[in-house]
Amino acid sequence: MTSTEEVPVTEHKATGEEEDDEDEVTPWLVSSKSEKGVNYDKLIDKFGSSKIDDALLKKFEEVTGKPVHHLLRRGIFFSHREMDQILEIVKKGKDETVKEGKLKTVEEGKLKTVEKGTPFYLYTGRGPSSEAMHLGHLIPFIFTKWLQDTFDVPLVIQMTDDEKYLWKGIPLEETNRLAHENAKDIIACGFDIDKTFIFSDIENISSSQEFYKHMCQIQKYVTFNQVKGIFGFTESDCIGKISFPAIQATPSFSGAFPKIFSGKKDIPCLIPCAIDQDPYFRMTRDVAPRLGFKKPALLHSTFFPALQGAQSKMSASDPNTSIFLTDTDKQIKDKINKYAYSGGGSTVEEHKEKGGDCSVDVAFQYMKFFSEDDDRLAQIEKDYSSGELLTGHLKKELIGVLQKLVGEHRERRAKVTDELVNQFMTPRKLKYDY
Repeated sequence: MTSTEEVPVTEHKATGEEEDDEDEVTPWLVSSKSEKGVNYDKLIDKFGSSKIDDALLKKFEEVTGKPVHHLLRRGIFFSHREMDQILEIVKKGKDETVKEGKLKTVEEGKLKTVEKGTPFYLYTGRGPSSEAMHLGHLIPFIFTKWLQDTFDVPLVIQMTDDEKYLWKGIPLEETNRLAHENAKDIIACGFDIDKTFIFSDIENISSSQEFYKHMCQIQKYVTFNQVKGIFGFTESDCIGKISFPAIQATPSFSGAFPKIFSGKKDIPCLIPCAIDQDPYFRMTRDVAPRLGFKKPALLHSTFFPALQGAQSKMSASDPNTSIFLTDTDKQIKDKINKYAYSGGGSTVEEHKEKGGDCSVDVAFQYMKFFSEDDDRLAQIEKDYSSGELLTGHLKKELIGVLQKLVGEHRERRAKVTDELVNQFMTPRKLKYDY
């Protein structure tokens, strides 16, 4: 099988069951025996997605008229399903607009950005299991905001409070409360209220007939054997878990949101998410043609490492595994200095002689995610690899970057009221130009 082939849901093994595979990647568990973490090239082959290559990045820039986001150009979003087709749709829309003489542009330095909506929408989500989100949770929303701003498209954000009840046993009332709390962090990322709908599964399914109808249709056309093969469900799993994938699949189809899309059922969907969520959407893409719906396109990100390194797992129950969006400047400094796994030498002398390993050094990896300065990052990598830059100095620079990022986020979140959350979570017609 080549990397451009998609694994049919009827043939795919339970994720993580391949023999001699050191990595286990499911929507609920990510583990690797390698110090460098998951082997993403192998994962592309295993899942049957396509690598984001230079040609696709060039096409991004040609279509958007602006540089690609640093999370794309650094390979953090590394894999896709039919993103090239989404770009073709956008390009075609622009070409038709130019032909009709309706193109409007605004100067942005030497670049021009088209002021016209394009015919697709974005869908991403969050599983609310903790009061505070951590830096890893922030990645898909930072990137999704860039996509929304760049393409001027509507966005739906699913809060899977039902999932956290089914898998973690958190009471439904509590998961629903956490959904509203996490929505404040999401809103603080700067999403456009006129183009963004955030919804709780618990609230939305009970109030939306079209959402429930689409969910039932998906349930009808996916068998137990298929979800067992994709997700590894067993006979001891509750039926809520077995039916949940259809709930996560439903927002992929515009017809599930009649108030947002005026009943249109053929608007393409683009889903930015971490690669562990791909099994849900392989299932979705398999069932879509049988329902007469368009397959959603996807952009997959790598995993954000725990402070203790890529082999460790971030945990909301262990605050020392990550930086949380509620952490103070002092907490950020203490966590980085005490817990961030170093790729440097065990002594200053050894480090200067052999240099540091940026591929496993957590401070450097965090800089890749959050520092937007390519030249500075390249210099850090060169100096750290040569041994000229010491671990303590690298951590100090990272601390400054994260204190600024988290501090500014805290300030924005403090301004998000319950009333504003309710506005984002009210079903309504969103603003878009198609």
